[in-house]
Amino acid sequence: MPALPSCLLDPLWDQFAALLPARGEFVADRPLGCHRRRIADRSVFEHVVLALVHGSGYERISTPGCSDRTIRRRVKQWAELGISEKVHALALEAYDRIIGLGLSGISVDGCIAKAPSGGDKAGRSPVDRGKQGLKRSVASDACGVPPGIVSDGANRHDAPLLGPTLDAAKEQVGAMPETVNVNLDRGYDSAKSRELIAELGFTAEIARKGVPAPIQAGKRWVVERTHSWMNDYGKLRRCTERSGAVVDSYLYLAATPVTLRMLIRRSTSRYRWDGRPTTRRLK
Repeated sequence: MPALPSCLLDPLWDQFAALLPARGEFVADRPLGCHRRRIADRSVFEHVVLALVHGSGYERISTPGCSDRTIRRRVKQWAELGISEKVHALALEAYDRIIGLGLSGISVDGCIAKAPSGGDKAGRSPVDRGKQGLKRSVASDACGVPPGIVSDGANRHDAPLLGPTLDAAKEQVGAMPETVNVNLDRGYDSAKSRELIAELGFTAEIARKGVPAPIQAGKRWVVERTHSWMNDYGKLRRCTERSGAVVDSYLYLAATPVTLRMLIRRSTSRYRWDGRPTTRRLK
């Protein structure tokens, strides 16, 4: 049984494969002059998606035709090339062209996950007895589509990650609307956050400290829903990767099917096409 439905996996692979560099059928420069056939990128990609969805180690998902070393090596190569970030940008472009991104109201918030193996993006978690943890800061549009993601240690506060997160969103989608309102929780209630938003030319709706949350929930609940969608992927709930580039690659790889799922759900009520999913549950 595939880890993702075909309506998500097939378009994701089509765009992913188009960005991969051309390689020969056999591995070049073997030390003994032998010719070892390369494992197909599609096979490795399916194993990577399994690792993303289930959060399993590469040894557990490896098969006789695709070893765990091959998966690690290929994941590292793809992360260095930034393939996941490019595929995510293409998904955002398709969503903006067909549905339209709601960038006039952006919500930003952070989420802490486990990182038991440590690594470049790990830090002492304040909510897990000081164990190693990963924090991801996500910016979502008005409907929950994530255009910008930044990762850091769990010991980092949300407020210093606000600027990098908004910069990542602008890098992924390009030009921003003339009027942008940023919705934030009370963790961003500081003079530095307001100065940063003013420098960017945005407006902000920030929850005040000391006021109960239900009274000032506002419009930032969509980013909480985005975090819940991304937590459906086991690799994000418990990240065992040590390389910062690989961590970011998995984050953007998870954000891409989240974007595609929202694209399909909102398109079913507006368009008709062959092979249109007959159910709203695309998991």
